[in-house]
Amino acid sequence: MGVVIRRAGEDDRERVVRLLDEAFQDDPVSSWVFPGKEYRRRTHHRLVAAFADAVFADGRIDLTEDGAACALWLPVPADGHAGAEPADDGSEEGVEDGPAQVREAVDPENERVELIARLTDGIHPSGRAHEYLWMIGVAPDRQGEGLGTALIESVLDRCDREGLPAYLEASSDRGRVLYERLGFEFTGGALDLPDGPRMWPMWREPRTR
Repeated sequence: MGVVIRRAGEDDRERVVRLLDEAFQDDPVSSWVFPGKEYRRRTHHRLVAAFADAVFADGRIDLTEDGAACALWLPVPADGHAGAEPADDGSEEGVEDGPAQVREAVDPENERVELIARLTDGIHPSGRAHEYLWMIGVAPDRQGEGLGTALIESVLDRCDREGLPAYLEASSDRGRVLYERLGFEFTGGALDLPDGPRMWPMWREPRTR
């Protein structure tokens, strides 16, 4: 029997945030942003909640029917950027940017919350519309069952039908290998976080059938 996937709604928010928080507690990038297990346990959930809210507003969250895995996707236009960043309309509020706002809301004393957003935005491809896999999380006790692959493939199938590329940043060697099997290729410019782990930006051209 295949993996049943549905689109998450606002009433799934708590489930999605809890799932992402658990799934990323030992992730190298999350560990860099929130060093120390106790600190990460107390604070990390606020960051994934901010991410989830942004995707509920501007993208889609796919959830397995049993709630064991979810994927956050954002459509990025050819002339746009990932994430919800306020436009500069000349006012003081318009000049304030998304990464700074997220830091203020999540953990004002932690500059890495803002820095990770700026660094990933700096390596994000532009010029072509694409689907951005912002985050994908699988419950720790359900990893290795193919849930993440099923979630990704369901969107990649649509990308292939519509002729859309897809993009993500791999945060571990294990993830990079998985994404390569799904057709993603390393763009050639790794992001080395200051005194932290490496991230691999990966791009996938749509496949013709």
